[in-house]
Amino acid sequence: MSRDQVASIRDEIRVVSGWIAVLRLFDIAYAIDLKRVESLWVEHTNAATTRARLSATPAKAMTFPDPPVVLSLPSIAIDLGHGPVDCSVTASFYDFGAVSFGIRVPIRDLSWRELVELNRAVDRAIGPSIEAPVWGELLAQVMRVVEKALTKPSSRSLYEDYVLILVQDLSERLTGDALLDRVDLVPLLSGEERPLSESARAELLRHRFSYYLDDLAVLTWDRAFIYEPRGDSDVTDVLEVANAQLLELRYYDELLDAELPQVYDQVEGARRVAALFAARHFAHLARRLYTLVAEVTELTEKVDNALQVTEDVYLARVYADALNLFRVPSVAAAVDRKLAIIRDTYAALYAEASSRRAELLEFAIVILILIEIGLALRP
Repeated sequence: MSRDQVASIRDEIRVVSGWIAVLRLFDIAYAIDLKRVESLWVEHTNAATTRARLSATPAKAMTFPDPPVVLSLPSIAIDLGHGPVDCSVTASFYDFGAVSFGIRVPIRDLSWRELVELNRAVDRAIGPSIEAPVWGELLAQVMRVVEKALTKPSSRSLYEDYVLILVQDLSERLTGDALLDRVDLVPLLSGEERPLSESARAELLRHRFSYYLDDLAVLTWDRAFIYEPRGDSDVTDVLEVANAQLLELRYYDELLDAELPQVYDQVEGARRVAALFAARHFAHLARRLYTLVAEVTELTEKVDNALQVTEDVYLARVYADALNLFRVPSVAAAVDRKLAIIRDTYAALYAEASSRRAELLEFAIVILILIEIGLALRP
């Protein structure tokens, strides 16, 4: 081994403690009664539940209108290639119909290169888009208990996933900028083994934030690196909420995509109905569309207001950047456009139903007049 290699090993930063959390979020219902979830969980497991809150942020600065219910599930062993690793598991329920599972892999005294390899092993085992059986097992485990708390359980298998890499203690006390200078975050954030181009590297590191000198958060589309010596979980909680919002908006975007062609077919079908019954068909279809718009609007407003930001500028910046990075505003705009189409269709159907009723009324009046004339002309 050369002197340079020996010096490199001696100078290499070690990660004393931290964790890698893989999140997988599922849409499971139209809405979830969180108080019912708490009571059902205690009744079936005798285990306590908690409500999510931002630990280092004043309640008036950033709050959950209805905080998610967090359940601690039994730990599981994940095989990462060198034998099973004991991992903690949580499930967070949101009132707008989403549940987020988090499998947390511990980091204990690893070199930076070993951390990168651990991250890749986690990706191969349970990472984004990996159809590992453990996710279905976790979902089935909690559904057996909380099913009665769900309103309109979902049959769609829609999910989102995200990876959080949180480092708490290093072998040296470093500022966020010094850490960026000393280590290469790109392999950790990309999960790629081949070197990336300079433009790709710059894009990966573009969304980074620090509040204190010794903290750092770097966000990407499917994972985030967080250096937080104080162990605060606020940034990770905010990123989970942003992913939950993306999931639910995607759900309603796909729901409306499937609904619009049916609406067009039903409108055409109503127009082919005999004039005598057309008004009733138009009115029935208009009522159904009104109900759909009302339901989707109510739930999307809940999603939009899942986290209220008032005074914490730092977390507000992280949250806003995460929403933009995940394209939440774009998906929300698509949902709004489709809702506008359905609202316009509803208005047109209502007007047409009213017009058909007016035509029927005029026809009835003409018939009555003819009958009256006929009766008057009888000898």
